[in-house]
Amino acid sequence: QKGGSKERMLTMIQRYHIKHQSFHKGKSLRSIAKETGHDFRTVKKYAEESDFNLKTRPKRGRPSKLDSVKPIIDAWLTEDLKRPIKQRHTAIRIYNRLLNEHSDIFNAGERTVRSYVAARKKELYGEKEGFLPLEHPPGEAQVDFGEIIMIEQGKKIKGFELVLSLPYSNAGYPQVFRGQNQECLLTGLKDIFEHIEHVPRVIWFDNLSAAVAGIGDNSDRKLVDQFYRFMLHHGFKAQFCNPGKGHEKGHVENKVGYSRRNFFVPEPAFDNIQEFNHGLFAVAEKDHQRKHYRKDFKIAELLKEDTLAMLPLPAKPFDIGRTEKLLADKYGKVIYDGNIYSASPQVAGKEIYIKLRAHQIEILNEDYQSIVTHKRLYGQGQEMMDWLPYLTTLAKRPNALKYTGFYHQLPDPWKEYLADLSYEEKKKSLHLLVRMITETDMDTATICLLETMDSGKADADSILLSYRRLTEPTFNDFLPLISAGINSPAIFTPDLTCYDVFLKAGENR
Repeated sequence: QKGGSKERMLTMIQRYHIKHQSFHKGKSLRSIAKETGHDFRTVKKYAEESDFNLKTRPKRGRPSKLDSVKPIIDAWLTEDLKRPIKQRHTAIRIYNRLLNEHSDIFNAGERTVRSYVAARKKELYGEKEGFLPLEHPPGEAQVDFGEIIMIEQGKKIKGFELVLSLPYSNAGYPQVFRGQNQECLLTGLKDIFEHIEHVPRVIWFDNLSAAVAGIGDNSDRKLVDQFYRFMLHHGFKAQFCNPGKGHEKGHVENKVGYSRRNFFVPEPAFDNIQEFNHGLFAVAEKDHQRKHYRKDFKIAELLKEDTLAMLPLPAKPFDIGRTEKLLADKYGKVIYDGNIYSASPQVAGKEIYIKLRAHQIEILNEDYQSIVTHKRLYGQGQEMMDWLPYLTTLAKRPNALKYTGFYHQLPDPWKEYLADLSYEEKKKSLHLLVRMITETDMDTATICLLETMDSGKADADSILLSYRRLTEPTFNDFLPLISAGINSPAIFTPDLTCYDVFLKAGENR
């Protein structure tokens, strides 16, 4: 492009690269021109460009009398975004300025100016104040949470959908969570990144407490540490809406509503939230087969352009989880966010650590070794109890059972049953209880105990029999034989006639 040759229009990615090298890395325009092979004037133009929104195509038809001054009007209206509301251009003020300052190229009427200014203000401001881009470059995303009702393991609860939308292609990916904390936010983003195998270059957020710890006097955001590390690890740039201007990311807000109406009516029901979220990716990809609401292409086709403009996944996955130190109580339990989690009797009264994830809480000892992992509770006043660490310890010292604070935490049927057992029978029963709760849970073990006691038997072997009957369907085929007793004719009546041959042979000798 030397010697006054015609300037070539660059792609958005090329323009982004020039702007990034100049603005963010401080490279000189000549070094960028040498690196990219573009003409110096082209590099200068795009390095100094401030508006990267794709421009709408002009309508076909007769030329407008305003065509020569539309760039001037647009510039004035865009500059108004930085001014107080009461000190912005009205249509009549623009008309008068055009008459006074640009009479050589302006010859339209006041009504024409009013009509154009009203349309442009609607595009720029929307219903509320704040600039809404008419177009979005590929590779950018918006993120937001929305409230939904969902049914988990048969129980209807309040949940939240995290939606990442890609305005250029109109693609969207929802994931559901029980909360809106930073672990939910980052887990949703990471899972979406890994599904599309790319990372958006720029992601717009509202001022979520999961990401923003506070906003300074100059609207500077203080980011939550884990969010900051997640952002740097994946390489994307986080953009935040102005306070009170959530409509600046209107695309994802619309997509949250679209997902709620189309994917979560009636209420989604599942037993495993992580498996359900994995299935949502297939639902989203199917939805991407429809045409873009404005462009004459399928969303899936435009999504390819979106991903081409994105960043690659980092080589090493990011480990999501905050670690906090807590003091275990005398029962070896800890309280976090108003809920109780069991740990182990061995850490009673000691400082331990919890690692917080979106769906689980892992409890670690003072050496950061895992003790137990629980489902993370959302809400208040709930308890997660893992009996195994407690019963494993007690099974080794059964006589100490009554003298432990944990004994009073056992279900009443087990306290009554264990109270009068001998040392050996208590040890045997505790080992059986460990086996049952390892394979199932305490509720199942208690049901087995109650059924056994109702039959008039109360020993470890009988409890095991009830347990196997409840948990092993094929075991029921043998139950009539076992319950009849080993000496009962109902079990087996031998045929002794075969021995007659030998008896007769002896008589003949």
